[in-house]
Order: sequence, then C-alpha cells, then structure tokens
Amino acid sequence: MQKPRLAIAGIVAAVLIAVPVAFAVGAHSRGPSQADLALIDGVIRLVESDYVHPVGSHKLTEDALKGMLSRLDPHSGYMDEEELKQSRADITGKFGGLGIQISEEHGVPKIISPIDGTPAVHAGLQPGDLIVAIDGTNTQGLDLTEIVRVLRGQPGTSVKLTIARGSQTPFDVTLTRSIIHVQTVKSMLEAGGIGYVRITEFAGDTPADLKKALRDLKAQAGGKLKGLVLDLRNDPGGLLSSAVEVAGNFLRGGKVVTIKGRHQSDNVTYHVSPGSTVLPDTPMIVLINGASASASEIVAGALQDRHRAKIMGTQSFGKGSVQTIIPLNGQGALRLTTALYFTPDGRSIQGQGIAPDIVVDVPKEQQVAGAVLPRESALHGAFRNPGPLGKAGQQGHAETVRAIARSAPIQTQLIGSDQDAQLKAAISYLTEAGKGTTGKG
Repeated sequence: MQKPRLAIAGIVAAVLIAVPVAFAVGAHSRGPSQADLALIDGVIRLVESDYVHPVGSHKLTEDALKGMLSRLDPHSGYMDEEELKQSRADITGKFGGLGIQISEEHGVPKIISPIDGTPAVHAGLQPGDLIVAIDGTNTQGLDLTEIVRVLRGQPGTSVKLTIARGSQTPFDVTLTRSIIHVQTVKSMLEAGGIGYVRITEFAGDTPADLKKALRDLKAQAGGKLKGLVLDLRNDPGGLLSSAVEVAGNFLRGGKVVTIKGRHQSDNVTYHVSPGSTVLPDTPMIVLINGASASASEIVAGALQDRHRAKIMGTQSFGKGSVQTIIPLNGQGALRLTTALYFTPDGRSIQGQGIAPDIVVDVPKEQQVAGAVLPRESALHGAFRNPGPLGKAGQQGHAETVRAIARSAPIQTQLIGSDQDAQLKAAISYLTEAGKGTTGKG
C-alpha cells in the first residue's frame, strides 16, 4: 500500500505547524521486537504502580511517543488529537491566538517572527525574544506543542508572557488573544513600475493569492512590470506543494525541487508546466535572511539555479528536510522527517542555507540589540549536509544571525516599509540594471 502523505517544508515553529493525511503503515516497517515491547510495557507498569503521584498509562504512552520522536531530529514529533486539531487550524490560516512563530533554544521558546497585524505585533514582541514564562509558569524544558496549546485560546482572553530580550532585564507583557487570520501575500507597486510582493508563509491559499497579486500589480503598472522584488525574509516555510506552485509563477516550466527519501519510492522530482507562469521574464530580486527557511529556500534555490532571479540579503536558515504528517487513526499524528530536498542543480541546503548572490546586511540600527536567531545547524540533532544528491557532505557552521527590529512606532513593520534598507537596495539594483536579471528559466 502506498503511504498517503502531505509534505511540509517549514521550520518546526509550533505556532504554525502543518496538516493532516490518512494513516497507513509503511511496507518497509518491521516493527519493534518482543523484548522492546516488553521493556516499554514493564516501565509503564512500574511508573503506574510506584510513582509518587498517580499517572495514567495513556499519558505515559503519549509522553513516550513525544520523547521518542523529538530525539530523532529537531523537526520530528508526536501530536495528540488536540495538537492535530491545532495543526488543521494552522493550515486554514485562521485560529485564536497571539500571532507568533516560535522555535526552541536551549529548552526555551524563542520568537522567530511575530505575524503582521496580530496581538504579538501590537504588544511590541520582537524576533529573537525568549518567552521565559507564561502566566508566571517557567517555560524551560516544556514541549513546544504544549506551549502552543497554552498560548492559544478563546479570543478576548488574556495571557501574560515574561520576555527576555538581549541584555535587558526580563519584563512582562500582557496580550489579549484574537482570531489570527494570516494574510500570507502582501503587495504594492513601487516607484518606476517595480512590483513588491512579500510572502510571510507558504499556506494552502498562498499560490492563488500570489497569482492575483501579480496580476493586480501588472494592471497597476499599465500592463507590464519593469521589475519585481519577491520578499521571503522571516518566512519560515510551510507546504511543499505551495512552494512549487509559487516558483511556477516565474519559470517557463521545468524542475523546481527534488525530494530524496530513504526508499526509492519516496524519491520525487517536482516540475511546473510552462502554462503556470505569470511573470516569465520580468527582472527579479529575491530577498532572504537568516529566518528564511525550508519552503522559502526551495523557491530561492530554484530561482537561483534556474538563473531566473538574483538572490539578495543574507544567508538563509538552512533547513533542507521535509516532514510528513501521518495521523494515527484517532490517536494523534506523527510529524516525521521523511526526506531531504535538493535544488534543481542538485544542491542540498541542509545546515548551510542559500547564499545570496548580492550580500546586503541589515544596518546595525535596524537590528534588535543583543538578539540573535540560530541557524538550522545550531539546533540539537540537526542533520549533516549530505552533499550534492547524496554525495558525502559536511556539517554546516552553527552560526547565528542578528534579528531585524521593528521601526517606531512599534506597530509598524520595518520589513517592507520606507525605512527598509534591504528593500531599497533591491529596488535600486532593479532600477539601475534595467534588463539585468531577466532569464529564460
């Protein structure tokens, strides 16, 4: 039986996990030995009978699954039924919560990016902030999915976060939960007929929203854009299928990404048809930074390898693995790393990321003082880079990058604003280059 699946290509950020498929046991599975099963059963019985407080076997089983999956790599995990329900809400882009994307650093949740227009932005939360307590309860060592469960809730209810930011003294922030409706595509027409499109994550409706945005920009520009800036900064990824469709808007067909799994049947090369393109020749700049991950890196890598766009900014996050969500017949779901992906030229970005063609750093005054974001290679248990299409690779450097601050007033995003130095550099490049980055894809 072929294992049904939905591939996820994003940072395991827990506030925005992704979505379900039907469960089937893989044909390659041999199962645990009787001795292993006996050991697990024996330990559960001992805890049930002798632990200082009563603990049910179901709770112990769930915790055992969480421990087993989390030890594999930074992005695999077990979700109970409530967490699976949350993941379904994530993929619709509408849920009750605060509007933050988080990862884990040394056992403490760290904010990757607040989502535009949400309580997190209005409260002034910044990329790189550490959430050290929630309603007075220390977060050290808590599972990210459990933290998400606590952060979410009924709109109108409040939650108090204790934030550690750089070298500052930790401080409390009270946020009121609201319905988070994630608008993943934002666009505007810049001076000189240059279009600007920002993708904040790769959700199910992102490709359709992008096509509409591109067509609207062309209409606003009198039928033809002179250039396009595709902004993937602070985009943690999302659905693999969305990344492929997004890339198809700019390519005249052909290869986007190759997936290589453990078994031959898992190996797939994703192509797009020539008919999917909206802007096949418009000169392009793609903006990336250290928080551009996975699906973002798929798109940036494809456009770079196909000589369709110049990549500008700083080195990307370096997450080159794909997770599959496998529901377990009413008993939650696995989020399992099942493959690595490779760019059209066969490059793996795992632990290394996409290197920009044009390096443009964030000005010092626009960085969050003392705050840094880890790269994939710095995460505990991260995979080594396998090299080009399975050849021997090397471990990426465990680097960190400076987080981008928000401009004043605090509700205003620096990214995409008139103070955005990297965006200014991209527009200037397209203006001066004329035909510069046109490619046949």
